[in-house]
Amino acid sequence: MSNSLNKVAAVTFSFWVLKICATTLGETGGDLLSMTLKVGYAESSLILIGIFLAVLFVQLRATKFHPLLYWSVILLTSTAGTTMSDFMDRSLGLGYAKGSALLITLLLAALLAWRLTEGTLSVSTIKTRRAELFYWTAILCSNTLGTAFGDYLSDASGLGFARCAALIAGAIALCALLYATTKISRVALFWVAFVLTRPFGAEFGDVLTKTHAQGGLQLGTIGSSAVLMGIFILGLILTHPRDRTNATT
Repeated sequence: MSNSLNKVAAVTFSFWVLKICATTLGETGGDLLSMTLKVGYAESSLILIGIFLAVLFVQLRATKFHPLLYWSVILLTSTAGTTMSDFMDRSLGLGYAKGSALLITLLLAALLAWRLTEGTLSVSTIKTRRAELFYWTAILCSNTLGTAFGDYLSDASGLGFARCAALIAGAIALCALLYATTKISRVALFWVAFVLTRPFGAEFGDVLTKTHAQGGLQLGTIGSSAVLMGIFILGLILTHPRDRTNATT
């Protein structure tokens, strides 16, 4: 089924701000549900995946771009991704390295299938339901990978949450620099930066919530999630007019 308008957000500076806010909120929100409220990784994953699928159904049925709906799906992929990753790595005992490797494989498979089927990974050409399904599948895999890879990086490197967040932020900044100064594929740079925002959110979320002894600010999942939600909603309100345009990547 074709749509005359692209139903995903324009890739602007505000897009990246909201994406990073959503991925960080997904980390603190997922931990709030699974650990602070003691719902558990498996139960939290089932709850959040159920909500994600319901909201995604509405998004797929929509005939035009709705900022609140779109960013709700983004936020839910990040929150559900957090609990699913923790379930795989901790409850199932895969560990961060194996969990990251599995999720990278799934992400690459989703992107390859999308490229072979649609002929492009550009988000400016998502004008069919099939392309949109590939888009959301890739995002769900990416946002699940972020928690596992973020935990693996901080655990294996010994750098701690703050230094790892700074390291990933540097990699994102490098993508922006390459975008501005080279002719490297814009689509490739977009997806590299997009994937990197999730482990950055995972690391930054841990910086906010973990104890001082663990290298965090000890703000807790409730306080951090409340502040991040406020920033997220404010960002949506401020960028709503600009997000009506089509993506240009």
